[in-house]
Amino acid sequence: MPLVTIDVITDVFTPQQKADMIAKVTAAMIEVEGERMRGVTTVRINEFKSGDWAIGGQALKTADVKALAEGKAA
Repeated sequence: MPLVTIDVITDVFTPQQKADMIAKVTAAMIEVEGERMRGVTTVRINEFKSGDWAIGGQALKTADVKALAEGKAA
């Protein structure tokens, strides 16, 4: 059974954006797997607290990700 997990930091994405992620990732998987697999294709979003995720030893916070999304340096 296909399972896709998307990891994000809490409060970066709105509920609508997360719903869009689920819908679009599901659609991409179905495009590869075929429609018959829709009923067993799972997409889930895991949210991590701000600061509980690090890249290169540097904690990544909600504000950092929002700044990146806006094209600003984190």
